[in-house]
Order: sequence, then C-alpha cells, then structure tokens
Amino acid sequence: MKKVLIAPSLMSADFASLKDTFDELKKAGCDYVHLDVMDGAFVPNITFGQMVVRNVARFATLPLDAHLMIEEPGRYVADFALPGVRIICVHVEACRHLDRVVQQIAEAGKVPGVALNPATPVSSIEWVLDRVGFVLVMSVNPGFGGQEFIGYSVGKIEAVRRMLDARGLKDVILGVDGGVNERVAPQVVNAGADFLVTGSYLFNVRGGPAEAVKRIRRAIGKTRAGGRT
Repeated sequence: MKKVLIAPSLMSADFASLKDTFDELKKAGCDYVHLDVMDGAFVPNITFGQMVVRNVARFATLPLDAHLMIEEPGRYVADFALPGVRIICVHVEACRHLDRVVQQIAEAGKVPGVALNPATPVSSIEWVLDRVGFVLVMSVNPGFGGQEFIGYSVGKIEAVRRMLDARGLKDVILGVDGGVNERVAPQVVNAGADFLVTGSYLFNVRGGPAEAVKRIRRAIGKTRAGGRT
C-alpha cells in the first residue's frame, strides 16, 4: 500500500521556536514539512523567502517541500534547491514556460512539482505530467491559512488521479493543500490524494501535532485501507 503522507505547513507554526517545532513534528509522525513561500504578488500575502528556507534547511529533521507561490519562480529555483529540500513545487498560473521550469527543478536535483489553484483546470498539466513527481491540488485560494476546504476540490483530485492512473504514473505523489482536517482527510484520500498539507488544524488542535496526526491517521485508516495500491 502507498502510505498517505502528512505535511504540516510551517506558515502556521511558532517561528520563535522552529527547531523545537521540527523535533515535535517528527515525534508526532509527520512525513514532510511544507514551506509556503509567498511574495505578496502572486498571492495577497508575504510569508518568507530564500534566507528563511536556507536557515530552516540547516536544522530540518524532516524532508522539506518548498511550495513557491511567487511570480516567475523559474528565476529562483537555484535559491531553493537546498540540502533538505526534496520537492520544489511551482504554480501553473505563475509559469509562462512551465516545461522549462519543471526541467530546471529536475536539473537542480529536486523532485519537480506543479500546483493548481482551485479554478485552474487539470488539463493545464496534461503535457508535463510525465515530467513531474508531485502534483498539488489547492483546495483553498492560496495566500492565507485557516480557510475552509472548497468542496469541488474532491472532484478535481479524482480527475488528476485518473490522469495519473491512465498513464501508469504510480510514483507521482498527489497532494492536497487547504482546509485539511480529520473530517476532510478521508474525502480527499478516497478521491486519490496521498499527501496531505495541513496547517492551522494541526497546530491548533488541543494536544498539539501528535494528537492531530493521530486523529487524521485514524480517520483515513477507515478509507480504502488508509491508502492506495
């Protein structure tokens, strides 16, 4: 069975104690840490950039996926291709030459990922699907944490899963980002997601990340044996 991976969004963490946070997330059973890089142009918010990611990568005890919600991400691939960063994910909507950027990421030795905003059709990734290792379906409009899950994202995840299965791309990770909690997790896993980004929920649950991970794993354990074949 393909394990469902859980990736806390660092945007929701306490930046005053990040090293301790990483230790806590690892003990909680998380698989990745998700880095929401926002520039205030592609999305209406600013989080952090290359310098913060570089410092985080020095003490990260879990693999990182860098989600570049920025304009012209191809200009900055080399800046985020750091030790500890395993996936670099760019938005279809931000790339004038998507195939070129995907190639840049692969040449930098990282797993290329593509992200789709809620209203972006899945057909936009059809021609690069064989070149990526990660697809991220946004289930909220990117920019801010704590938003409600957009219901039609379930159908979108199903559509991407069908595309992957039709091409035999079993190793491509299919992620979902936005509004994921113990109630939403079973829906998206049933739809085909195997990488769950969760931020506000995971850090705000009483009992902390360990309790949140436990609840999510318990919930998805009741769906299709908790994973995909």
